[in-house]
Amino acid sequence: MAGTTTPTRPFDVAVHIRTPEEAAAYLSAVLEEDDPAAFRRALGDIARARSMASVADASGLGRESLYKALSQTGNPSLDTIQRVIAALGLTLAVVPARQVTVADRS
Repeated sequence: MAGTTTPTRPFDVAVHIRTPEEAAAYLSAVLEEDDPAAFRRALGDIARARSMASVADASGLGRESLYKALSQTGNPSLDTIQRVIAALGLTLAVVPARQVTVADRS
């Protein structure tokens, strides 16, 4: 049918993050991109999924400062990131990097 359009809404990943496992998988995938801005956005998406106000309360941060830290231009400290991750019921871990061998390159 010419001239008809289907109404659409912007995709919001926060609507789809329902469990800590989904949040952890999302953050892990974003970390593989090696893009700090994408990580901030993902952390903000998860915080919105859980209610930014409740994450702010649980982390001891002000809601406005949390929005600012996780914004596109934000630059959160490691302390802020750790507090937000803990408030989300997650933990941050460091693991050895996968070593690339000659066999992997062929």
